[in-house]
Amino acid sequence: MNEPAAPPTLPRVELVARPVGRLAPVPRPARPVSWERRLLGTHSLLVYLFLYLPIVILILYSFNRSKQTAGWDGFTFDWYLRLFGNDLILRAVKNSLIVALITTVVATVIGTLAALALARGSFRGKGATQAALYLPIIIPEIVIGAALVTFFGVTEMRLGLTTVVIAHVAFCISYVAIVVRARLAGFDRSLEEAANDLGAGPWDTFRRVTLPIILPGIIAGALLVFTISIDDYVVTSFVAGVGATTLPIQIYSMLKVGVTPEVNAVSTLLLLLTVVLIVAAQRLQQEPTSKGGKKK
Repeated sequence: MNEPAAPPTLPRVELVARPVGRLAPVPRPARPVSWERRLLGTHSLLVYLFLYLPIVILILYSFNRSKQTAGWDGFTFDWYLRLFGNDLILRAVKNSLIVALITTVVATVIGTLAALALARGSFRGKGATQAALYLPIIIPEIVIGAALVTFFGVTEMRLGLTTVVIAHVAFCISYVAIVVRARLAGFDRSLEEAANDLGAGPWDTFRRVTLPIILPGIIAGALLVFTISIDDYVVTSFVAGVGATTLPIQIYSMLKVGVTPEVNAVSTLLLLLTVVLIVAAQRLQQEPTSKGGKKK
């Protein structure tokens, strides 16, 4: 009997696993830019040019070799070097620093205490006090200047650096109070309660818990006050007497003669100082209010 034939042997095929690569992203068709977006972009560009182009020109022409601003005659640092030999400018800088430093210290202390009272205290007339806190910011500076010069005239106070300091403190307290109170708004009161439970008194709690947390807000308010004080012209022009010329008043008096690179140079330095202080104040305001907090 014949045996059945064996099935044919098929060739052995080995399957090798190969890594599969990522699929290439399907390109999406670019959306055409609408005319509304183009109009908005053009408008924003024109606004920025309107705001910052004069400042750029001011900085650029502070390095101009020529005394005239009609044309460019080369690059130089001579106008910045001449500032250190100008007695009028140096005296104005000294007066501005004295006024700004004293104003910063006094306004920071009073503004911080006012912020603590409004944030923690409960007393009659609190709403009216809060509303009055914004008045120096809302009222035009020319009105504040006229009111202050009338007050000094009634009290027979001689105009000078003292009256300038009093005037600056009067309208700068509000800025510190608002900044510090905003810092207190995000304050975690449980930290103070924990310190009290551990036996700390009111002063120790404030010194070891409250003050370190609100300190960035206090410093930010102080930097803001220093910037406002050293840049102020309107109120200062009302209450400054003989020998109390500050830097903004000196710059304005120099502009009456004509715009020179020396004026541009001192204005550029004042602008640089202002920008540095404002950026520092903004960074301090963004510090977390507690160890577990996050920056905004």
